[in-house]
Amino acid sequence: MYRNLLKRIIDLFIALALLLLLAPFVLSLTLILMLTNKGTPFFLQPRPGKNGKIFKIIKFKTMRDLDPGSTVDVHNLNRVTKAGHLIRKYSLDELLQLVNVLKGDMSLVGPRPLLVEYLPLYNEVQGKRHLVRPGITGWAQVNGRNSISWTQKFELDVWYVDHLSFSLDLKILYLTLIKVVKKKDINQGIDKTMPVWEGN
Repeated sequence: MYRNLLKRIIDLFIALALLLLLAPFVLSLTLILMLTNKGTPFFLQPRPGKNGKIFKIIKFKTMRDLDPGSTVDVHNLNRVTKAGHLIRKYSLDELLQLVNVLKGDMSLVGPRPLLVEYLPLYNEVQGKRHLVRPGITGWAQVNGRNSISWTQKFELDVWYVDHLSFSLDLKILYLTLIKVVKKKDINQGIDKTMPVWEGN
């Protein structure tokens, strides 16, 4: 009942309530980023959702665009703007994914949606992470996020799919709030985000 119906109803209610409550803050942040990012406050990127269906994830833009022909690593944190550093510090770049939740692309809790390029690389067990909607936060995020290996991350994702429940989702949301307040596990290092996964 929870997995197939109540989870979606709760997602809709909470996402809508938060967007209405945070609307003035979201609008202010959008205006600030329009000024600092040359008129482009949002970052949209294709990601695989439930059953591998592709959708566009929505985030606040925190990194400068790469110049054509640039050899800079796309994951290099030197690309993060001054405003982007502050936004990432408190994970505010994820706020707009509440819109993805309303649209049905995502859930509040679930395995994080990764790059489309990774789809052919998953083995049968790892692919189970796509049996549920991806989440704004998840079991892997509250158990190490970027400080754990890809193998550990996928194991945690699959464990979540197998043990999905209302009580587990509540626990993950609570632990996420604690980590955001403590600004813990935001990035793996001073100049990198999670390295690109190349498969097993």
